[in-house]
Amino acid sequence: MLVPGDRAGIAVSGGADSVALLRLLEILRDRLGIAVLVVHFNHNLRGAESDADAEFVAKLAQARGLECIVGFEDVAAAAAAHKWNLEDAARRLRYTFFERLVFEGRATRIVVAHTADDQAETVLAHILRGTGPAGLAGIYPMVGSVVRPLLGVRREELRKYLRRLGQLWREDATNRDLSKQRARIREQLLPLLERDFSPRAVDRLAGLAGLAREEQVFWSALVEDRFRALVRADKGKFEVRIHDLLAPLDLSNPSMSAAPAADRALTERLIRRIYHELHGSVAGLGAVHVQQVIRLASASASGRRAELPGGIVVERSFGGLIFRRAQGTGRAARRQETGAQPNAYLYVVSLPSHGVATVSVPELNSRFCLKVIDWSVSERDTKRDSAALDAELLREPLVLRNWRPGDAYRPRGRRQTKKLKEMFLAGRVPSRDRAGWPVLESGGRVVWARGLPPAEEFCAREGTQAGLVIEEVRL
Repeated sequence: MLVPGDRAGIAVSGGADSVALLRLLEILRDRLGIAVLVVHFNHNLRGAESDADAEFVAKLAQARGLECIVGFEDVAAAAAAHKWNLEDAARRLRYTFFERLVFEGRATRIVVAHTADDQAETVLAHILRGTGPAGLAGIYPMVGSVVRPLLGVRREELRKYLRRLGQLWREDATNRDLSKQRARIREQLLPLLERDFSPRAVDRLAGLAGLAREEQVFWSALVEDRFRALVRADKGKFEVRIHDLLAPLDLSNPSMSAAPAADRALTERLIRRIYHELHGSVAGLGAVHVQQVIRLASASASGRRAELPGGIVVERSFGGLIFRRAQGTGRAARRQETGAQPNAYLYVVSLPSHGVATVSVPELNSRFCLKVIDWSVSERDTKRDSAALDAELLREPLVLRNWRPGDAYRPRGRRQTKKLKEMFLAGRVPSRDRAGWPVLESGGRVVWARGLPPAEEFCAREGTQAGLVIEEVRL
């Protein structure tokens, strides 16, 4: 997780787990050959309590002689503006802050203090919500630049460690709010399981998550291999031979009784993989839809078709299946174009006064770098000049999201407002790419869209002090 030379940004909330993580890595830093700094994100959800947490963390870092970087966002306001629940909004903004620190080079890894108890709670929450094997994998030890070295450690062990050190920590009262399911799992369900069923319930659940992650890694690699070997892409369509879809393993030994079940499991995953390639996610594709495609392949005649969520159509053509986006004419085609939103996403951007804000958009497999630069230096660059925004004219909330039907603005050099749909047609943007097309919204107004002139009212021009240049990097 950490290698010599890393700058490890320890995510410290002020709670016992994160404070223990900091003290542990502080002791281990010379042995590991790493530098340690403290990072804290103030969600501003508990008023004076949130500010007290931030002050506690800053003083702790100062007492340990460590650099401390504090981020701040009004999570409640962002959640209300974008209709997120508070927990989702907090997570989005917190990890955006972490990612920005890594992108700016202030840290090479962000170390988070999730424990075995957190893992067990997550697995139970997923089971109660309804999940498949992917959900049983729970929290991953490493995701990108974020690492979680305490997933095998119990929460109480960390508290005992802090008591031996005489180290104080902060308690968040909202963690015991029993109106929230996560708190009920932590305070009621897990203690019940440990007391009345198995004292090692947490270890068992954490072990299950580890096994599920291994299964997911295996299946992901196998499905990707079969997708590359068996599925042919052709002008926005994906074609697969029926034999290859129904027997993707092609086991040569017919006496192996497990082969049909193995083929079936891989067939279902391969269908989801093809759907994901067209739709951008598997959201909305249920088991009933997957079975519909299997029936089409195994028991239908050429020319039959199945319609899947998100405007995806599967058609049988002799010995193969063709997956593609639905096409229509007239009013039906217009309804389809402005209906379902594959690749839907929305990310709040915290723009610095100077420097770079980064937003990773996994739905597009891209990272967007929003660079605030001194315009007096860059105004000679005519290419940048034509596409840059005046950063001082932008208003919160600043949001990077996918195109929505009805989006419009007045492009640079034009006198009238134009719909993005019209600009897509003029720019020959394929219809399959439009739903996920990135746009930047400032205070509820669209000011920028990928590859198109920016909004006239927000363009950088003579007199601009700080310009905003947006660059896209493929992941």
